[in-house]
Amino acid sequence: QVRLVESGGGLVQAGGSLRLSCAASGRTFDNYVMGWFRQAPGKERDFVAGIRWSGDNTYYADSVKGRFTIAIDNAKNTGYLQMNSLKPEETAVYYCAAGPHTGYFTFKTLYDYWGQGTQVTVSS
Repeated sequence: QVRLVESGGGLVQAGGSLRLSCAASGRTFDNYVMGWFRQAPGKERDFVAGIRWSGDNTYYADSVKGRFTIAIDNAKNTGYLQMNSLKPEETAVYYCAAGPHTGYFTFKTLYDYWGQGTQVTVSS
């Protein structure tokens, strides 16, 4: 049974930082990618960042470039999302996901497995 478990969410002031983690288990993830998405109340679940499981390719939404960094420890099957200079409008539930590498990171439908999400709240 594949499981993705996020942690690290919480309440932070605008301009602050948080580091999210995603622990994956239950299968081998060779040639997979990990993605991070977020969903604010009443809005669509949007792509934030993605990385190949090998760690050699990353992709970011334009809105987070230069502020967020995605990384993966493939020996531990654990991914990370370092979020700096957070903004109140980035308050959302953050989800990690895993799916086969296709060359694309942004499409939700390409991901087979999802975590339960972790709440990030940025106060103004």
